[in-house]
Amino acid sequence: SKLAALFEHPLYNIPIPEVTEKDKLFVVNPMEKFSLRSSGSDEWVSSSKAETLLPTGKTAYDTYPTWLKFHVGINRYELYPRRDPLMPTLLRDLATQRIVSSVQKSGGTQLKLIMTFPNYGQALFKPMKQTRDQETPIDFFYFSDFERHNAEIAAFHLDRILDFRRIPPVSGRLVNITKEIRDITTDKKLAKTFFISPAGNVCFYGECSYYCSTEHALCGKPDQLEGSMATLLPDKTLAKRRSWRSPWRRSYHKRKKAEWELNPNYCAQVRETPPYDTGHRLLDLIDMTVLDFLMGNMDRHHYETFEKFGNDTFLLHLDNGRGFGTHSRDEPSILAPLQQCCSIKKSTYLRLQLLATQPYRLSDLLREALATDPLAPVLAEPHLRALDRRLGKVLAAVGRCLAR
Repeated sequence: SKLAALFEHPLYNIPIPEVTEKDKLFVVNPMEKFSLRSSGSDEWVSSSKAETLLPTGKTAYDTYPTWLKFHVGINRYELYPRRDPLMPTLLRDLATQRIVSSVQKSGGTQLKLIMTFPNYGQALFKPMKQTRDQETPIDFFYFSDFERHNAEIAAFHLDRILDFRRIPPVSGRLVNITKEIRDITTDKKLAKTFFISPAGNVCFYGECSYYCSTEHALCGKPDQLEGSMATLLPDKTLAKRRSWRSPWRRSYHKRKKAEWELNPNYCAQVRETPPYDTGHRLLDLIDMTVLDFLMGNMDRHHYETFEKFGNDTFLLHLDNGRGFGTHSRDEPSILAPLQQCCSIKKSTYLRLQLLATQPYRLSDLLREALATDPLAPVLAEPHLRALDRRLGKVLAAVGRCLAR
C-alpha cells in the first residue's frame, strides 16, 4: 500500500504541539456519561446525574457513539489525528447506518439534506447532480456550476493525503429516495416536491435559491440515488464557528474583477491586515489555495475557524462540491495567493515535493484511497492524471518564487 507507506514517512510524523485542556474543543470528564438533550437539535449535553461507574465497567467515553468521539477529539491543531482509529468506523457508519430522518438544509444555492442516524449522529447529504465523466462546460461561470457529490468525497481524501486534515470525514452512499427520504421526512416543503418522472423514476427537487425546480430535479434509478455523506461538525450552539471572507474572494459578477485580479501588489496590503499580519493564518490560507488548485475549485469565498481557539488555529476546508469539474484545463488564478505572496509552509512544500516522486505519486495515492469508498470509482481517470500535472505547476510556482 502506497498510502500506508506515505503515512509512515517522517514528513507525516512531525509531532503536533502538546494538547492542553484549553486546546481541546470540548473538555470532557472521562467519568461522566452523556445523555441527549430532547431539543430539536438532537445534540448531546453532559448528564447532570452523572453515573460515576457504568454497569459495563467501561469508561463513559467507551460508550460514546463514534461521531461523538470525533467531536470530542477536535483540538486547536487538528480536526482529527493522522492515525485516527475512529476513521474506518466513522466512514462505515456514514455509508451503512439506518437513516431515521431526512430534512432539507436551509440556505445555499443547491439542495442538501441533513440525515440523522439512530445513534443521533448526523450527516450532510449532497445528491448526485452529474456523471463522473461530465466536465463543466467551458462557458459556465464558476458560480453557476453544479456541486458534485464525488468532489466532496475526493476532497476529503485529498486533504488527508496532503496532511491538512481540515475536512470532516465524507463517504459515498447509495440512498433509496422512497424509503430513506420521502417516506420518513418531516419537512413539509420538501415532501411537496416529490413526483414520478415519465420514465417511472422517483424524483424530487426541494426548495433553494438556484437549482430547485422540476427542470433540475434529482431522480433515482428507479429510486436509488448516489450522494456524499459528510460528518456534521458540532452544533454551533456548543462550538461557535467564525466565518471569514477570503481576501482572494472572486467578484461573483459576470463583468467585474476583484481587486486582487487588478493589483499585482495586493498581497502587501493583506499582510498588513489582521489576522494575516501575525501568526500562520496567511500560510494556512495558502495551504487551502494549493488544495483548491489541485482539485480546480474556484468557489472558495469564505472559510471558517472554531471561535474558541481565536486566530491561532487551523482553517476548516468546508464545501468542496465545486472541485473536480474539469480535468482538461487548469485555472492558474486559483494560485494567486501563493504567486502574489511567494510564501508557503516549509512542511507543505516538502510534502508536495514528496508527492511528485514515483513511490508516492499523488494520483496513485488518491486512487488507492478512493478505491475503498462504496461509490468507487469516485473520480474518472483523467481527473487523477490532472492532479499530477497540477502538482507540477504548484512546485513550478514555488520554484519561480525561490528564484526571484
